[in-house]
This record gives sequence, C-alpha cells and structure tokens, in this order.
Amino acid sequence: MNPFKSVGARLSLALIGVVALALCLVYLIVVPSLRERLVDDKLSQLRTAMPQVTAIIPTSQLEPWPDFFERASAISEGARVVVYTFQPAVGTTGHATLVGPIEDSHSVNSRDVEHDPVAQHAADTFAEASGRVTRGDEEFAEVATPVAPLEEIVLLRAPLHDALANVHTVQRRLLEAGVLALLLALAVGYGAAYLFARRIRRLEAAAERIAAGRFDEPVIDRSQDELGQLARAFDRMRVRLSQLERARREFIGNASHELRTPLFSLRGFIELLTDEDLDEPTRREFLETMREQVDRLQRLAEDLLDLTRLDAGRMHIERRPVDLADLAHDLCDEFRAVAVATDHPLELEAGEARVLGDEERIFRIGRALLENAMKHTPPGTRVHVRSNGSSLAVVDEGPGIPAEHAAHVFDRFYRLDGARASGSGLGLAIAHELAEAMGGSLELESRSGRTAFAVRLPPASAAGSFPRENAEAAR
Repeated sequence: MNPFKSVGARLSLALIGVVALALCLVYLIVVPSLRERLVDDKLSQLRTAMPQVTAIIPTSQLEPWPDFFERASAISEGARVVVYTFQPAVGTTGHATLVGPIEDSHSVNSRDVEHDPVAQHAADTFAEASGRVTRGDEEFAEVATPVAPLEEIVLLRAPLHDALANVHTVQRRLLEAGVLALLLALAVGYGAAYLFARRIRRLEAAAERIAAGRFDEPVIDRSQDELGQLARAFDRMRVRLSQLERARREFIGNASHELRTPLFSLRGFIELLTDEDLDEPTRREFLETMREQVDRLQRLAEDLLDLTRLDAGRMHIERRPVDLADLAHDLCDEFRAVAVATDHPLELEAGEARVLGDEERIFRIGRALLENAMKHTPPGTRVHVRSNGSSLAVVDEGPGIPAEHAAHVFDRFYRLDGARASGSGLGLAIAHELAEAMGGSLELESRSGRTAFAVRLPPASAAGSFPRENAEAAR
C-alpha cells in the first residue's frame, strides 16, 4: 500500500495544511498590522513634538540656529530637524516653491532632503503633513508644518530602522515558530493518525474474520467516539450472525431429519405394500400413515416456499373482510381431535370480530399458533382460542416462555428447545411475516402460567383504504 495514500498520511497532511494556513493568516495579519502601528506611533511622537519645536524656532538672524537645533532634537527625541523657506503657490493649480533646506540639524543644505515630498505637501497645502518616506534602503517617518508668518517649513524626520527591526524580529520568530509548529503537527498528526488507522485496521481484520465465518473472537473497542460505536455495532452484528449461522446449521440438520424421516418411512411402507400377503385393514393403515408422512413433507415444502416468496416480495395477499369468529370455530374444529389426543383441553371464546385480510393466511397463522401451544406445553394444559375486536388470540396456561427466548420466538430457524421433534423453527416466523404483510402484527405476551399470541389486523371498517382486488404484499 502506498504510504502517502494511507489515512495516517492524509490526516497528517490535512493537519499540516491547517497549521500552515493558520500561520500564514497570522503572518499576513499580524506583521503588517504591527508595522503600521510602529510607524504610526513614530509619526504620532513627531506630531506631538512639532508644536514645541515651532515655538522655539528663531525669528531673526540674531538668534543662534545651533541652539535651536540642539533643543529641537532633544524635544523630538533625536529626530532630524530641517528648516525650509518657500514661496506660496500662484493660482489654484500651482505648487509652492520650496527652497532649501536653509538649515539642517545634521548637515547644511543636505541633498537627501532637498526635494522632500512631505515638506512639499505641507508647503502646497499650508497645513501639517506627515508620512513615510523611503530613501535608498532606509525608511523614515516625517512630519512637516508651515510656520507663519515666517514662510518657513519645519520638517521632523526620524529613522524607522529600530522600529522596523522589531518587526523583522517578529517575522523571524513567526517563521521559526511556524517551522516548529509544522514539524510538531506532522509528528502529532501522524502519531494520532497511526493510532486511528490501527483501530481501523483492527475493525478491518474483524470484518474479514466475520466474512470468513469466524464468530468466536469479539470486536472490542472501548472508546466512546464514532469508531467505538462502529466496533460495538460490528460486535452486535457478529453475535447476530453467529446466532443465524448456528440456526442455519441446526435448520439444515432439522430439515434433513424432517425430510429423511418421512422419506424413509414412505420407502418402508411402499416396500411393505408390495407384499401380496397384506390384509386389507393393514394396507389401509399403511396408506393412512403414508398420507400423514406426505402431509408432513408438504408442510415443510410450503414453509420453505413461503419464506422464498416473502423474501422476494411476491406473496399475494387477499384483502377482504374476514369474520374471525367463524375462523376461530373452524380452527377449533380442525384441532379438536389433536387436542384430545395430546390431552389439551380446547376452549373457544368467539366474540364478534371482523377484520380486513386474507382468510387463508389468517387461518394459517391461527394453525401455527395452535400447533405451537399444543407442542410446547405439557399434557393437561388448557388452551383458549379467542376472537375479539380486530384480533385473534391463542392463549395457553402453560409454564410460559423465558424472557431470554421471548425476544427471538419470531426469528427464523429459532426453536425454544433443542429437540428436533420441535420442528423446523419456521412456523412462528412465517406467521409473524404474514401478519405484517396484511398490515397487522403478531404479538406475544408471556408470564408463568399464561402465554398469549395475538394477531391484530386492520378492522373491516378500514376496507375503503385498501383495494378489494388481490394485492401484492409489501415488505
């Protein structure tokens, strides 16, 4: 795998990019701002000193200029003091004529300030002017003001070298800190990304194990972030897949047994029927037993076929008004002999109940519920079939379903006990899905001494909201 395409490299580069962008923004905002502030401070210092300087300027040739420059430099904290004379502008568009400098605290008639733009601007506007001037490689802060009625311009010039040196120091420190921050971001980002990527690789390895059918090793990540939540979801998936795989294997074994037993029985009876010495009563008994085995095979085939149709969404449902009271009578009539044979007293409580659904499918749900009640309760357990409102319920007075099993009774292939004789584990699952396909539900309520399965369907009064014709079940 290319290391530059890994999550760690990408997260590190992203972190470096963010840090670099932040440093660039700081550099572009702080350095110019600091530079301008230092220049403004120097100009403000010169403006503050200017009135005191102009107040002591010589008004006649008798006053000594050197004393003025010495005092002016002290007042302006060492700034250069230059004095010009000027002739005011003629007309509205002309410029004042700047002469000089006539006097300079640093040198007489200095050429570097001979045509100073700040002094010229003060002469043109006859008002104080200030600004930053570049001479060669140096920068200066300048403030100039006219002195009336002497027709002179006083210029204060201070070098910005020391102030700008602080800016250069800040720039250098920012660059050094930026390089250090980038290196630190690279180290921290790659380290954090490595730990993050290692957790992802553990999840990848867990997914590979699960995909390979190895469900014995749990997926563990105790953190509370999104990866921790994903790991816990993986572990729930692993447990669920493990249960499904175990159920699938058990179902294959059960289905094999369910198929083998009637087929073996049918083969044996067919061989016996070829014996010409069989009397007629024995032959009829054999044929009856063979019919039972064929019915057993047919029920298993129907279960598997219905599961296929439900999964494919091709189960057709008749949505028509159904009288649950009549259906409950028919159910009890069908199971009366079975109830007597298994010693399960069967009681009917048929109240008025009309629902919208498929009568054949509802009957099949009721049959599955009755079979379940008589198969999984001890002899002598009373079983009630009740129709009321918009529901059909089968209630038994058996020991109840343990809480750890109650949540799974509607799962495919799930059987309450491990005996193969308990069936394929498909009856309740199919009943539950058929109820939902008809827009209803199959509910369980269980406690010690009472277990109730109730199928609830839309009342027949809701017939207007459903088509009267056959409709394909939605899943």
